Amino acid sequence: MIPGWPDGKKAAPPARRPDPVLPRRAVVAGLGVLLPGQALAGVVSHVPAHVHAAAAARHATHPLHAPAIVGRAAAPKPLVMLDPGHGGKDPGAIGISGTYEKHVAEAAASELQRQLEASGRYRVAMTRADDRFIPLEGRVDIAHSHKASLFISMHADALTNRAVRGASVYTLSSKASDRQTAMLARTENSADRYGGPQVHADSPEVQEILASLVTEETRHGAAHMASSIVTAFRPRVGLLQHPSRHASFVVLKSADIPSVLVEMGFMSNHMDEAALRQAAHRMVVAGAMVQAIDRYFATDSMVTHATG
Repeated sequence: MIPGWPDGKKAAPPARRPDPVLPRRAVVAGLGVLLPGQALAGVVSHVPAHVHAAAAARHATHPLHAPAIVGRAAAPKPLVMLDPGHGGKDPGAIGISGTYEKHVAEAAASELQRQLEASGRYRVAMTRADDRFIPLEGRVDIAHSHKASLFISMHADALTNRAVRGASVYTLSSKASDRQTAMLARTENSADRYGGPQVHADSPEVQEILASLVTEETRHGAAHMASSIVTAFRPRVGLLQHPSRHASFVVLKSADIPSVLVEMGFMSNHMDEAALRQAAHRMVVAGAMVQAIDRYFATDSMVTHATG
């Protein structure tokens, strides 16, 4: 039933009166294909004068226009998938003053989402927008289901050396660039232990195979994004001495979505932890990342990912 109609059925529209002019004009136009010009002129000459007058009046009221030229449809805005690390029963690193990495990651990702959407240049999705646990592979699956153009996992880990501070960016590789990065990768890849025995990260051997399946284009895109982030961070966010690193992170294993993991600082350092607790600092971090994302998508070689 249709609300607002007494009998629940919408009345049919009134029948339209036939136009006495259009059928004649259609017949004449059709004859133009079959008859030579002279014969067609004879047919037209037999059309009554009042019909000519009606047609002229109709044309004056509704003049014919050339068809509009429709250009190429605008390319869809690229979708950026933001992945706040950890969540739910997995707190991530715990800072010196008791700050949970999962809360810092979510707050920073939410701020980055706000700034990206405010720019009007991107669509943005989050693997989680609340405090819940998601397996590492599930995060990659979410990115694929959204057909993401770019995947950014956001973290603030901890080290045994509390003096180490500064941001860094990581891409996927079968072998770690250094011992510290190898340790970080092991820590991040062990997050699935919170999901129980049925949820676990792949073995190092399988990870090496997966890393080898990543396309060269995807590797190039991830490296370009990492470089853009480092460049944008340098004047405003403290960095590690060698901020671009790589290792076998499970969450970066997508074969066709350029993916990076951003360590915004270390919860094990009291200065980094204090900074990440401040909304003003997270706004600076997000602003630098927006600049890096703009640079990434402005590169010609990235167009194929932007329209994916």
